[in-house]
Amino acid sequence: MAETDTSLGYEQARDELVEVVRRLEAGGTSLEESLALWERGEELAQVCRHWLEGARARLDSALAAREAGTPDEDPEDGRK
Repeated sequence: MAETDTSLGYEQARDELVEVVRRLEAGGTSLEESLALWERGEELAQVCRHWLEGARARLDSALAAREAGTPDEDPEDGRK
C-alpha cells in the first residue's frame, strides 16, 4: 500500500473509490485516464480491505476475550 494511502480512513477511501467507479462507468475518458483510474481504484480497494480486515480481527479478538472471561451462563436469565 502506498504511504499516502495509509493515512486514509476507511470512509475516505470508500468515498473516493465510489467516485472512481462512477467515473469509469460513465466512460468518456481516454485509455490512459481509464487505466490510471483503475489503478487508483485497486489501491483504494486495498485500503478498504486493510481497514475491514483490521476491524474483523479486533471483533474476533474481543469476542474471544469475552468468551474466555465470561462464565457459562445465559445472559437473558442469568442462570448457569
